[in-house]
Amino acid sequence: MQHRVTYSRNLTLSLSRTCASYCKYCSFASHQAHLREPEEVIALIERGVASGVKELLILTGERPDHHAQVAERLRALGHRDFLSYVLWACEQALERGLLPHTNLGALERSQLARLREVTASQGMMLESTSERLMSSAHAGSPGKHPAVRLATLTAAGELRIPFTTGLLVGIGESESERIATLEAIARAQQRHGHIQEVIIQNFIPHPRYYGADVGEIAAAATERFWSTGVAPAHVQLPLPRWAGEGAGCERPHAVGLEELRSLVQAARELMPEVAIQIPPNLADWWPQLIRAGASDLGGLSSNGDHVSPERPFPSPLQVRRALAAEGIALAERLCVHPRYISPEWLSPAVLDVIKRRFWTFIPRGSREHREPPFAITDAIFARAVERGREGAALSEQELTALFAERRAGAVEEVRAAADELRERLVGDLVTFVVNRNINVSNICTVGCAFCGFGQGRRSPEAYQHDEVELQRRVREAIDYGASEICMQSGIHPEWGLDAYLRWLEIARDTAFREGADLHLHAYSPMEIAHMCDISGLPPSEVFARLIDAGLGSTPGTAAEILVDSVRAKISPNKLPVGRWLEIVEAAHRAGLPSTATVMFGHIEEPWELARHMLLIRELQERTGGITEFVPLSFIPYQTLLGRTHGIEEITTAENLRHTAVFRLALGDSVRNLQASWVKMGLDAASEALRWGVNDLGGTLMEESISRLAGSHHGVRREPAELIGAAHAAGRPAAERSTLYAIRRDHPLPASMQGPHAIAVSAL
Repeated sequence: MQHRVTYSRNLTLSLSRTCASYCKYCSFASHQAHLREPEEVIALIERGVASGVKELLILTGERPDHHAQVAERLRALGHRDFLSYVLWACEQALERGLLPHTNLGALERSQLARLREVTASQGMMLESTSERLMSSAHAGSPGKHPAVRLATLTAAGELRIPFTTGLLVGIGESESERIATLEAIARAQQRHGHIQEVIIQNFIPHPRYYGADVGEIAAAATERFWSTGVAPAHVQLPLPRWAGEGAGCERPHAVGLEELRSLVQAARELMPEVAIQIPPNLADWWPQLIRAGASDLGGLSSNGDHVSPERPFPSPLQVRRALAAEGIALAERLCVHPRYISPEWLSPAVLDVIKRRFWTFIPRGSREHREPPFAITDAIFARAVERGREGAALSEQELTALFAERRAGAVEEVRAAADELRERLVGDLVTFVVNRNINVSNICTVGCAFCGFGQGRRSPEAYQHDEVELQRRVREAIDYGASEICMQSGIHPEWGLDAYLRWLEIARDTAFREGADLHLHAYSPMEIAHMCDISGLPPSEVFARLIDAGLGSTPGTAAEILVDSVRAKISPNKLPVGRWLEIVEAAHRAGLPSTATVMFGHIEEPWELARHMLLIRELQERTGGITEFVPLSFIPYQTLLGRTHGIEEITTAENLRHTAVFRLALGDSVRNLQASWVKMGLDAASEALRWGVNDLGGTLMEESISRLAGSHHGVRREPAELIGAAHAAGRPAAERSTLYAIRRDHPLPASMQGPHAIAVSAL
């Protein structure tokens, strides 16, 4: 199951519509002289920069300078040919921070090479490998001959150019010819690996736009659609006779959903590593094609589709809402896909723009990190592993060396050291708690970029439980056998301190009436700070009142990364580092234990993680109040940070590597290290038991924060599942209380005991 669909935020520049070809289906091309003037080009680019687009899509007809008037105007502008003018436009885009993607039709190798220096990617629709179409749909268009198009495709691969190509379906080709075209693309991909996306585009007949500016028509249609949400009515024009020739039918018929679905599935089978793109403006069935395997919607251009100007793209917001019903996130990408962002594929000029403006889109494993404030050497790493194994406090340099390490052999050293430290501190027992999460309300004023949970008060997704509903959920947890209620909410603009006290009292009194001993683990440091702000009371007094209302411990969430410069980027309205530490330390002084957390796998650097862990350890050495440390890997799917910064979910291998370093960073200061099955999945959490983990968290019963960020690992686990995960790792299990008193033991079955009973391998 795919969890996200990508798109590019772009702006279209039709640099010249003059074309040497006479394709029968095209409404874009003109056979009159047409050329955008330099001042128009610069104005469009600057408008794009101001509106936040990242890609400049440059469309042109084929060989516009074959027209004498176009060639004359180019010479007057100081360009020896049309390609020189394209290069100039690309340079203007790069200078202003936009990434050019060109689609100029069939080009020679030398032309592709010239463009490579100033483009992030290039494209050309193969359309069809059927030579028959040269006498029908492609009559009078020598640049559409399959041999010419395939030569361009091959040359792009040889030059290591990230490339987009695709099929135009419904122009007279047969079903077998469609598959043959996909197979030709797949062969090129197998040889060169340069095809980043394949477009499967259905032909629809267009009105003719003689003498009209398709760009203006497209922009106006898009502005109306994006502002009103009302799609324009489309006139269903009759299909031309040539659209049925050779297609195995007596007369033309519009391409249907099932035909496109089968092509999407065939493309996915032939090229599983390639993005399959479908234009969302040419038919209403794009959600069905996504379910069939399509993974990309192309450029949702803010000034429309210049090839089909009467059919505007839906806006990103419109698409996002439609996909949300399918449980799929919409994520922005660059015009060059992540795996091609490297010196092997891109020129220095293009890479410089990406590193300067769009560095979060660079895949984490290959990202050139900002330079640490100190040198990292093999000797520092080796010393960090040995000292970490003993539980010693590590320096910022040593922790940075551990977090930055990726060599397989070195990572295994870190894993082994973390596992040894875990065994010495807590033994082999794997614990878990039977609990229930209750988020009383998701209304929140903070607006963190990494959050998919919080909603504005007027959002249709906003909610607030009443007292009756809270009582019902508490009773349901008691009936289930829970020993803990974990209660957190958004920062509600209408709640005073009394409201927070009341929620605790309701849970406490409900448990009392049911005769249950229920631990209330509630309110993040952000919520506590909010209570202090709205009441004017110091943390000590707020905690005293919360304890009277039934609070037993507090979660150390809202920590994210305890570096203010990172927090300013991902959660600028959240409490600063000093305030977070003040609140947690006040909880400990009041006699309330807490957990501590980190959210990693987004934009943080290794030394920023090191600083976070230093603060956590220093806090624990001052107070001793942290019961467990909970690493939380970032879930990007339904979050602003994931949607707009190209951040992919951290891999299982990266998650485990970080987990082991967290154990060594804590040393002997915090005994318990938890694996969050909600974030990483239960199989990975079971494997994490070899990487320093001794706790699998809670059963939860319901989980909203990770789920609404796009986690696909479920919202509830039965105790038997957590016990099974521990046993699968060859370890005994036990149900614990919130504060780690053992409630029930679940030893390994006899069949699993012994040194050779279970073989556990790294994921």
